[in-house]
Amino acid sequence: MPPLPQSALSDDSVQSEQTPIDFRKWNEVLSQSTLAQETRLLTKLELVAFLRYCRDNHYRVTISRIRVYLHHLELQEAMGVAWSPANQARVALRWFVKEARKTGSLTGMEGMGSWECGKLKAETLKSDIDCGERDGGERLKAEMKDFTGMKGMEGIGSGEAEGGKAGIGSLKAERRGEEFQRPAARDLGANEWETALIKATRERGFLWRTEETYRRWLERFERFVAPDTPYKTGATELQAFLSELAVKQRASPSTQKQALNALVFFYKHALNRELGDLEFKRAAYRRAAPTVLSRSECSRLFEALDGTARLMAELMYGAGLRLMELLRLRVKDLDLERKQLVVRAGKGGKDRITVLPEKLTSELKAHLKRLWPLWQEDRAGRMAGVWLPEGLARKYPKAGEDWRWQWVFPSRSPARDPESGVVRRHHVSDNTFQMAVKQAAASAGLNKRVTPHCLRHSFATHLLESGVDIRTVQDLLGHEKLETTQIYLHVMQKPGVGVKSPLDEARS
Repeated sequence: MPPLPQSALSDDSVQSEQTPIDFRKWNEVLSQSTLAQETRLLTKLELVAFLRYCRDNHYRVTISRIRVYLHHLELQEAMGVAWSPANQARVALRWFVKEARKTGSLTGMEGMGSWECGKLKAETLKSDIDCGERDGGERLKAEMKDFTGMKGMEGIGSGEAEGGKAGIGSLKAERRGEEFQRPAARDLGANEWETALIKATRERGFLWRTEETYRRWLERFERFVAPDTPYKTGATELQAFLSELAVKQRASPSTQKQALNALVFFYKHALNRELGDLEFKRAAYRRAAPTVLSRSECSRLFEALDGTARLMAELMYGAGLRLMELLRLRVKDLDLERKQLVVRAGKGGKDRITVLPEKLTSELKAHLKRLWPLWQEDRAGRMAGVWLPEGLARKYPKAGEDWRWQWVFPSRSPARDPESGVVRRHHVSDNTFQMAVKQAAASAGLNKRVTPHCLRHSFATHLLESGVDIRTVQDLLGHEKLETTQIYLHVMQKPGVGVKSPLDEARS
């Protein structure tokens, strides 16, 4: 391994490089520092990225770990795949160590594990949802409460800070999308077959997530056929791989189908090969009964949430939304007058209309009113518009700056778009909301495995229990087949005719 950069933290040799750094109040110290507003933002983004790296990998925060992290960033930068300049991270981490020494935070502690997974999320990251604190430290006038269960911020890293080559002006140019090479343009794969897959997906306008999913499956297949390469393989190897997923790895049918779609696409469109009929062991179909909350359990869950988190949970339950349908809602999708909600490009790329709970109308109006100053601030700062589907972005390049296209639930801080490289405001991350629901379920004492999708299950079941026609429920859920909706008939409180247990009869 090449020697680690000694210049990164050259003035920190007075402390042991393995001494844990217990600097829990760094965010408070940073907010009170004399650094310029934009420099504080960049420093915060870099420090959150580093602390998240330590937390996710169960590393202790030490000077030695900082050196390894910076070396890793420098290697990425040399390869042209870094999302954030190493020098920007170096400046931020030098400030972190310097201020930690001033506050006596280099005295050490045991492990760091509990702080990384607890204090980091609850106190430092705050809410990726509620947009409670502006970049300049101001608070929005409305009382917007923070999440305490955040898993991490998405897409951290932007521009170069003081001490860098370009300075703050570089960040502003990137926000406008000027003179910035797209990460997607640089990331063309590590080998010929991966490059061919990337080319095929981008020619067909696949979403970034789909491209990444297909690439991960190709990597797994590549390891499976090693030392051969995918170029030397065909239907025989693919059938063996798919069978192993089902037999040895016990993959679900949906996982196996995803692998099949990804690899058949690779052969057909990247390598221009037809595979013919494939024969492989199909994954066993195990239909599990959906987890459904009672009405009282839903109420207890909502009471354990507050602020925007509660509004999101109630809307997901009240409209029967999937998780990503909720997160990708835009202002124009809410018809508050007609009490309707339009789901755009749902599962299968289909649009549908569902009910918008009348109970949430006033809360949604107040929520949008609180978001208006944040949108105006982004426009005043010349922030790039929100993400748009590629075809729409080409036809109407300024639409992303329009109020109607803004996310209903935006992230608290801007981040770099992994596809375009532009710094913009994204919607809240799915991990953030999932963690909040999980913690709320624990606080409410629910003895079920509660996920956000349980709210959609509960929506369907409660409608059927209330006597709503199953075809109507099918339309509201966006199910293509009626059989998919019929699973909720098995978890209704009174399936079929009302059946009474013989034990109850014996005791009566």
